[in-house]
Amino acid sequence: MARQFWINLPVKNINNSKEFFTKLGFKFNTEHNSPNSACLLLGESNVVCMLFDEQTFKGFTNNEITSTNTSTEVLLSFDAQSKEEVDEMAKKAIDAGGTSNHKPTEMKGFMYGCVFSDIDGHRWNVLHMDISKMKNR
Repeated sequence: MARQFWINLPVKNINNSKEFFTKLGFKFNTEHNSPNSACLLLGESNVVCMLFDEQTFKGFTNNEITSTNTSTEVLLSFDAQSKEEVDEMAKKAIDAGGTSNHKPTEMKGFMYGCVFSDIDGHRWNVLHMDISKMKNR
């Protein structure tokens, strides 16, 4: 059985990606960084998201990298404590160079969220869920 889990993402420029995620308030484990990678930490449990330059990433997979201009390879979701935090994170993502064609909105009566793309086109979903409304559905 697996003891640890981490995500690996290809990026065009490690330093630009580190700057983008730092502006959003994310942290990095600097012990696991190299010129070709950065160790992004997600959430309270510090899920590792390794950012690898595209050449290094392709060396692991022996495949071409998906074009994020024409497809979505994964939707990476994380929670927010309030609707206001969703709005704030969406603004930070855009201000840091990300994109979004999805304004923060209410979904299914108990979720409020926004999908944005980082500077490499990976889709992220910041989401606030009102559990009390979910239970009443």
